[in-house]
Amino acid sequence: MRTFIAVVLGLAVGIGAAVGLGAALVALTPPPDVRVTPAASAAPPSPSLALSPTTPASSTPTPAPSGSVSPFPLVGKPAPTLTAPQVGGGTINLATLLGKPVWVVFTATYCPPCRDEYPVMNGFAARYADTGLVVIAIHVREGQQTVAPFVSSLNVGFPVGLDEDGSRARAWDAAVLPVHYFIDAQGVVRDAALGGIGPDVMARGLQAILPGVTVTP
Repeated sequence: MRTFIAVVLGLAVGIGAAVGLGAALVALTPPPDVRVTPAASAAPPSPSLALSPTTPASSTPTPAPSGSVSPFPLVGKPAPTLTAPQVGGGTINLATLLGKPVWVVFTATYCPPCRDEYPVMNGFAARYADTGLVVIAIHVREGQQTVAPFVSSLNVGFPVGLDEDGSRARAWDAAVLPVHYFIDAQGVVRDAALGGIGPDVMARGLQAILPGVTVTP
């Protein structure tokens, strides 16, 4: 009997020791390296195209930013100095016209588009004279004997100057003729155009320097 009890106790102790050893092994085994792939972030909602109820829709086109770049380097800058002998006598001096809107065109009789523009320019000069507008034509590399009869034949009603050596045209970046510059009353070049241009482009340039005046072609 005592032998049987001793065997049973031995088995119990052995089983307990085995269980304890197994638990110790489990505790010492490092957990597996499990990586969780992050879920793809949800795409942000598309912005609503609906207008805010506090911002009424407008059919008026948005004006171009004032900082728009012009292909003419002088636009947006004070006009360069300009003095020239006037056909018929006297001197044209742009500085004396500060306070008035001025339209300057570099032109020539040997340039067919230049000749074609004269009647249209003459019409604008007459129509908007009461706004203070001054139109000036500068003939490049031509003399009095050539230009005087030409402007006389067209009954030109605005000052015409001479740039016989082309220095004035170079200072105004007028490498190709005709070139138009529209200068406001503060002496700043507000628009420019490379001719020959039609009445619509001329009207646009004049509109830039005649605030409060509706200019039509």
